[in-house]
Amino acid sequence: MARAMFEYTKTVLSKVSFDSTLFCKELQKALQRLLPYEIEELKIYIKSLILQNPELDRCLILLKA
Repeated sequence: MARAMFEYTKTVLSKVSFDSTLFCKELQKALQRLLPYEIEELKIYIKSLILQNPELDRCLILLKA
């Protein structure tokens, strides 16, 4: 079940990547419900999204906490 949540989170984040404010909100939700090892995988995924959408880099501060 947890893996399904991770995949769902990736889908949601990719769909809202056009708006950095929405992206940050969804990222905050994801950080609350994912497991620690999934968050590490999510960081890798987000870095690839940021290469495509540089304006999302302001949300990286959430991953540092």
